[in-house]
Amino acid sequence: MSDANVRIPEEAKDRLAAIAVAEGLSLRAYLARLAETLLTPGERAEWARAALEEWTGYVPTAEQERDLDGELDRRLAQAAGASR
Repeated sequence: MSDANVRIPEEAKDRLAAIAVAEGLSLRAYLARLAETLLTPGERAEWARAALEEWTGYVPTAEQERDLDGELDRRLAQAAGASR
């Protein structure tokens, strides 16, 4: 595996290094482990769809997903307006 340089703020690097040390890892090893364990937004969505199907047997169509997302957005906006 080849190495790459990534530019981040010094404070972020220091914090990540401190977390790595607390885990007993080098910063390089910690970041490699982090990259292996985190999911992209697409991977999280796919995991959620698979879990929903496994747990409930429900497999919404793309249109149903859009409708449900719209309803959730509407309710969140309504709740945000009510809390002000």
